[in-house]
Order: sequence, then C-alpha cells, then structure tokens
Amino acid sequence: MLNSLSRNSTSSAPPALKKEPEPGDVLEQLALLGLTQRRKEMAMLGGFSSAQPKKSVSDASSDVTDFVCPVCLEIFESPLTTQCGHTFCQSCLQECLRPQKPVCAVCRTTLNAWTKAADLEASIRSSVAACKGCGVQIGLSQMRSHTAACSKYQEYIEEGVRSTAQNQPAIISSVPNRFTFSCPYCNCQNLDQDGLVEHCTTQHARDMRQVVCPICASMPWGDPNYRSTDFFQHLKIRHTFSYDTFVDYATDENTMIQEALQRSLMEK
Repeated sequence: MLNSLSRNSTSSAPPALKKEPEPGDVLEQLALLGLTQRRKEMAMLGGFSSAQPKKSVSDASSDVTDFVCPVCLEIFESPLTTQCGHTFCQSCLQECLRPQKPVCAVCRTTLNAWTKAADLEASIRSSVAACKGCGVQIGLSQMRSHTAACSKYQEYIEEGVRSTAQNQPAIISSVPNRFTFSCPYCNCQNLDQDGLVEHCTTQHARDMRQVVCPICASMPWGDPNYRSTDFFQHLKIRHTFSYDTFVDYATDENTMIQEALQRSLMEK
C-alpha cells in the first residue's frame, strides 16, 4: 500500500518550471543577434575593405585648387612635377618644352628634369568634388569630360567672365610688355621670344610680307612702325639672345652707350 502511494506521488509530481531569463541576459542575446545580422549584411556587400567610398574634396585638408594645372586651369591629367617643384599636365609641360631654352611656366626656372606625380594622380582618382555648375558630385578624374558637356557649368563660367569684366578697374600701364609677344603674321598671342622665333620659322617661313618686329617694337628705342624687309633674317641676327640679359630698361640710351664704352676700354 505504501509502495503504491509512493509510486503515485512520484508519477503525479508537477513538471519543473523553466527558469525565466534575467533582463541582462535578454539584452545580451539581442545584441549578439544584431551583431551577427550586421556581419552578414557586410559580408554581402563584400566586407569592410571593399565598402570604402571615395574621399570628398570638401572633407579633405586641401582645396580643389591643389588639383588644378596652372597652365590649362583644369584638373591635372597625367601630372608631372618639375625640379623646381611645380606640377603640370603632361601635355602642358610638353608645350613648355617646345622652345630651345624651356623654362617653368610659373617661376621661369630652366627646365631640365621632371618626375611623375604618382601620389597626386592617386589622390585625383580617389577624390570627388561638386561640379560648380550643376552641383553633382563627380570624380576628379572625370571632371574634365563632365564640365565640357555640362551646360550649367558653361553658364557658370560665362557669368564669372561677365562679372569679372564689369568689376575689373581699367589699369593702363606705361611699361610695355616685353615678355610675351604676338605673331606679326597670324596674331597668335602669348609667345615668349624663343617661342616667337620658333613659331614664325615653322609656320610662316614662306610668307614674304613685310611686318613689324614685335620684340623691337616693345623696346625703348624701337619704332613700332618700322617694317622689316626680311623678317626671318632679322630674327636670326637680332634675336638669337634675350635683351633682358644685357639691357637695363630703367637706364636711358646715352647712359647705356657710356657704360658700354667704359667696359670695352677696361677689357683692353
């Protein structure tokens, strides 16, 4: 009888109650679940390393002007840095190397060495900036082609030119420009002395017109109305050197003659 009761009491015992999780355990499990889900999402996107966006120029320490060539005023294309520390597009530097005595377009230092600006080129490929016309974020390496086709950017440039022309005060200098010249045949501008000689020799060698030498016309003793009967022979004889090397423009002609005579007597 007692054994039967003990068996009945054992079989009819209530089931053990499940332990309720503590609040801290629940939060920890939710955090682990969220972290696991986040890792799955990042894995689907290719991982942490491949999900890095391009760097915005506005977020960088340098302005977009650091990526602009001083010759063409466009974003650098295949940038090269000269021994004097200035950087140009490869095509712009080639134009600077055309004269017989090439000089830097910024500081006028003689050019004889240059290297590829690999770090700058990498920064251009990895950076973006807003188009000043339409405001769209564009990779710097694609900015040239974008601005060439962007009508809003063209309007921005035209408006800038108009406002600059209106606000620019009229400055009349009494000192003539003796550093750059225009071709007397085709009016091609911004040629230095060596560039003018090379341009006329290669482009107008068969032109027999009598023209005014722009180099001589800019000198204190030059006659702006005198036309050379043989301009190319004149270039070979008179302009194989730069007047800047031997002439002090602040000194009048008589003083220069006296100094030349004194130097000649001292050399004897």
